[in-house]
Amino acid sequence: MSSETFTTAMFLMAAIISAGVLINAVFPVIYTLSGTIASSSHKVDERLSTDVKIVTTYANGDDKNARIWLKNVGTGRIAENDIRKADVFLGGQGDFERLAWAAALADERWTHEILEETPNNYWDPGETLSITVKTGKVPAEERIVYFQFVLPTGLSRTTTFTASGNP
Repeated sequence: MSSETFTTAMFLMAAIISAGVLINAVFPVIYTLSGTIASSSHKVDERLSTDVKIVTTYANGDDKNARIWLKNVGTGRIAENDIRKADVFLGGQGDFERLAWAAALADERWTHEILEETPNNYWDPGETLSITVKTGKVPAEERIVYFQFVLPTGLSRTTTFTASGNP
């Protein structure tokens, strides 16, 4: 009788020690994995809540400038710094270039203005972003213009439209 109790007690202690070793080995992995999953789900939520639509476009081949209006149609707001870090590509089809952002419009640069701006340094849902581009890559009248806007989050909007000349 006492040998059975002793054997059962030994098995019970071995099971408890094994469970402790297993928990100590698995817990750090589970903790790290949960942090990774939380970070990934936050980034996915940001991407899903951010959406932009190109409203209208205009390019003048004579003046070498273009204007593009985009609307934030998502549920998330976009920081002004993210807009400045965005990639803007513009030019004729097959002959376009990436342009750098500038605080003031200059050759081969682009600038922006948030219309209906509430002074919070964000492009809020429902607000319109006006982009003005000056580049020698704007094609002549009645030629196709290629435009692409890419935010640092990976959101990308592309359109083609026809350039006009001075009346």
